[in-house]
Amino acid sequence: MGRISLTVHPNDNVATLLDFLVDDPITQDGLKLADPIPFGHKVARCAIAQGQAVIKYGVSIGTATRDIPVGAHVHVHNCR
Repeated sequence: MGRISLTVHPNDNVATLLDFLVDDPITQDGLKLADPIPFGHKVARCAIAQGQAVIKYGVSIGTATRDIPVGAHVHVHNCR
């Protein structure tokens, strides 16, 4: 079935996961998840380089503190 994810703006480089299926490794649109990601948390839609803006809602919500690969959990451990 795949996880439900929400991408608000076409320039977003993250999506928000909207279900509790943490063991499902793929989203409904085919994005492979590198980690089990909790409900409401973000996943990288593309690779985000260290120092690059994390974009959600079409605006920067933070900066990557390390390289974040596609499908990885995006949270306080890798962005500020």
